[in-house]
Amino acid sequence: MKTLHLRIEGRVQGVWFRESMRSEAERLGVTGWVRNAPDGSVESMVHGPDAAVDALIAWAHVGPPKARVASVVLTDAEGQFSTFDKLID
Repeated sequence: MKTLHLRIEGRVQGVWFRESMRSEAERLGVTGWVRNAPDGSVESMVHGPDAAVDALIAWAHVGPPKARVASVVLTDAEGQFSTFDKLID
């Protein structure tokens, strides 16, 4: 199990990124949260089995069809979550 903080940069707000990420996380069995950041990026905390978290990170590098991801910055984090939530700005 691992927990990571992600900062996804590029054209990632207003393109259905958060809802798409929530759906993908649920499909993979990853818990945590996702929200828009004031600087135009999207940030997320993800927790789950290594392979599932790695698959969600790979998805985050592409995102939904209208997104244009420039970078995904990963930072080790701590925490456990029971669901994957899309937080309101």
